[in-house]
Amino acid sequence: MHTSRIAKHIFTIMIFSFLLISCTNNNKQSAGKNTITDDLGNIFTFEKAPQRIISLAPNLTEMFYSLGLENNMVGNTMYCNYPPQAQKIEKVGDMLTFNFEKIVLLKPDLIFITVEGNTKGTYDKFHELDLKVFVSNPRNYKGIRKTYSDLGKIFGVTHKTETALAKWDSTLQSITATQKSQNKTAMFLVELRPIMLAGENTFINEYLQFCGLKNIAEDSKLNYPIFNREEILKRDPDYIIYPTGGGDTIEMLKEAYPEWRQLKAIKNNNVIFIDRDLYLRPGPRFIEALADLSNHLLRKEAGVQHLQK
Repeated sequence: MHTSRIAKHIFTIMIFSFLLISCTNNNKQSAGKNTITDDLGNIFTFEKAPQRIISLAPNLTEMFYSLGLENNMVGNTMYCNYPPQAQKIEKVGDMLTFNFEKIVLLKPDLIFITVEGNTKGTYDKFHELDLKVFVSNPRNYKGIRKTYSDLGKIFGVTHKTETALAKWDSTLQSITATQKSQNKTAMFLVELRPIMLAGENTFINEYLQFCGLKNIAEDSKLNYPIFNREEILKRDPDYIIYPTGGGDTIEMLKEAYPEWRQLKAIKNNNVIFIDRDLYLRPGPRFIEALADLSNHLLRKEAGVQHLQK
């Protein structure tokens, strides 16, 4: 199977297969210099920073590298591929299954997992093994900031997180101020078969919101709803945004669903192919992905204005 297809299927499995708990506890951080509350409401007190950690999600691995904490990482998953150096870290599983014996032998001080990335069974197994687990649940930009900030406090690098977060916020403000895509609709196509879209309560939806686009799936109660092909025709988005591993084309979309040739996005060549790994990880590259989408849209809008002159 092509690498990009494998990544797509893994993401689909993640969406449908994992929930550590039906709802999370959004307790505020407890008082105390080294006391942190994770996204399940578990309270941790750190007398010193963990020296041996395992990351079980690509977005968390990216955060550790962003903060210069890679030397603390003794294990991660086979899907932790960014930055490239992360591929050299000891692999303990594939996000669905883990080598618990290897994990125990690595003697981690703390294991980091995510709600939409690891199973409740895995979480429970770690507790059976008397291993400490910190749970992250970054479902939106605010959540990404919280996880990043939490890591800064845990490892004593708050100066790095605060500097980075200030830059993120500044870039976000600049993007929202310059976008001219108001009143345009968009379909963020997570999967082509089946037709899976990003719903309103996802960090992916915020890419659209921050760029002034209206999500055609925002009325769905599901985070990642499945639509039938006829419903896409009815909603007729101005833009189609499709994450890919490379090589996908508009012709491929037309071949998959011939009736989509009628869509405004197809007829106006407003299909934007984006990097799957960059966009589908709620980590430190969220703002980079947002800036990339913003630039795509600005170029599209500039092209329309040029044709109208």
